Amino acid sequence: MTPKIIRTLAELREVVAGWKASGESVGVVPTMGALHQGHLSLVRAAKAQCDRAIVTIFINPKQFNTPADYENYPRTEQEDARKLISLKADVVYVPDGAQMYPVGFATTVSVEVITQGLCGAHRPGHFDGVATIVAKLFSQTQADRAYFGEKDYQQLQVVTQLARDLDLPIQVVACPTIREEDGLAMSSRNLLLSDRARAWAPELNRAMEEMAEGLAAGGDLVVLKTEAIKRIERARFTEVEYLDLRSADKLELMDSPERPARLLAAAWLAGVRLIDNIAIDPLGK
Repeated sequence: MTPKIIRTLAELREVVAGWKASGESVGVVPTMGALHQGHLSLVRAAKAQCDRAIVTIFINPKQFNTPADYENYPRTEQEDARKLISLKADVVYVPDGAQMYPVGFATTVSVEVITQGLCGAHRPGHFDGVATIVAKLFSQTQADRAYFGEKDYQQLQVVTQLARDLDLPIQVVACPTIREEDGLAMSSRNLLLSDRARAWAPELNRAMEEMAEGLAAGGDLVVLKTEAIKRIERARFTEVEYLDLRSADKLELMDSPERPARLLAAAWLAGVRLIDNIAIDPLGK
């Protein structure tokens, strides 16, 4: 059976209130649609851990840096709903812009420090848009747990900080990155790649894996980074925005993985911005 599609906050609150009155737990998977196996893995986790699961689909204009990027973002609502049938999601919440940002809307939620650098440095205002919409979705769904993939690692840290700082009664659950067979991290933006560009795209992950192995073996960060960028550029990526080694908890820049770390990257291929990250264990482990 196709999950129930709800488009208004009033109806969502009525449904959730009934669940809560029955003592049922609620999980939410916030998405912008164009669902892939990465999203579906989050839904499976929500269904495994909660009595009810809500999948939200809202292409949030406040987290895009250019109107063209917003307009070109894939919109596949009916296909998304079909993908959720076998997973038995209880509700698909699909509000429109007027529901989320009514006339007179004037509030922005901003998370500082952890949003500096990485995507925050290259996408001004992006994380304000993310934090604002996530705060609203947490409030609207009244969920007990929210599920986010580690692929958008900085976003995951921002959302976790947001919930902690505002004392929101919700647990943010991190789920592993889901990859294609060739190593490319699954992303809705992959749909924008031509067949030719899609064949080149896995080189980003391959270069990062090679760099991660070198770092884990005690290699020099500068040398390994230079070699990785050359490999990425040979694969026809036009710009590497960043390729950083950062602490896994606070995303602080590191010279070597003396404590749990993440190697994070963003690069442009054929007009599409791809991101990825890899966990790196501390040296000696």
